[in-house]
Amino acid sequence: MKAIKQLVRFGWEQALSCIFPVVIFASLAITKIIELPFLPRYDWLLLIFLLMQWGMLRSGLETRDELKVITLFHLIGLSLEIFKVNMGSWTYPEEAYSKLFGVPLYSGFMYASVASYLCQAWRRLRVELVDWPSFLLVVPLGAAIYLNFFTHHFWLDIRWWLSGLVMIVFWKSWVTYEIGGIKYRMPIALSFVLIGFFIWIAENIATFFGAWQYPNQMEAWSLVHLGKVSSWLLLVIVSFLIVATLKQVKGETSAKVDGDRLINSH
Repeated sequence: MKAIKQLVRFGWEQALSCIFPVVIFASLAITKIIELPFLPRYDWLLLIFLLMQWGMLRSGLETRDELKVITLFHLIGLSLEIFKVNMGSWTYPEEAYSKLFGVPLYSGFMYASVASYLCQAWRRLRVELVDWPSFLLVVPLGAAIYLNFFTHHFWLDIRWWLSGLVMIVFWKSWVTYEIGGIKYRMPIALSFVLIGFFIWIAENIATFFGAWQYPNQMEAWSLVHLGKVSSWLLLVIVSFLIVATLKQVKGETSAKVDGDRLINSH
């Protein structure tokens, strides 16, 4: 019975952490079924997501620090989208006023929603990192994974080498989280795989509702190739590394400020 209660609590906290992604999927579905007036669909999606972001900040569901992280992810994601679309990896076939180099600006929010989930879950589940590798390993690894999304179009695709390197670097690393006052732990690598798999499922839902289209989905919708899990896995790793690094930097800065205040008080 206790295990069921803990599972329900965990599910509830996860659901609260997924508010932004849920709004994105609901908006994609509604605007696909119902044609809204005055503006193209992509422009309505941008307005809805901006309103959602403002509402989360005003209501306290999101902190200003989390907004900064989410904005960073929006820019990182939009840059990747512009490159991928112009390389022919996928398309946004509908017209919109808010398109930049063929990419609607709302697309950055889909990457930002991943950061929103990570930040929300981190705070709600009191996530802590155990045996986290040095910045000297984490930062170059994250940069190499992100750059491979671009460079594999012109050079070798080294995603599997990078995945292996992730396993080596994070072999001893764990993440702890708290549910109802009880602490649990999970290998970092396993959390990467699980989040990447669920994002692949989300991608299938998103493409079904026309968020974007892969070349094999032009005639009719079909399941996104399972191989895309590896791409999302690597993207999740980059996202997690950025959030974790920023959290650690902020923690060290806060600790230094508190230490300075303590010294000055004496």
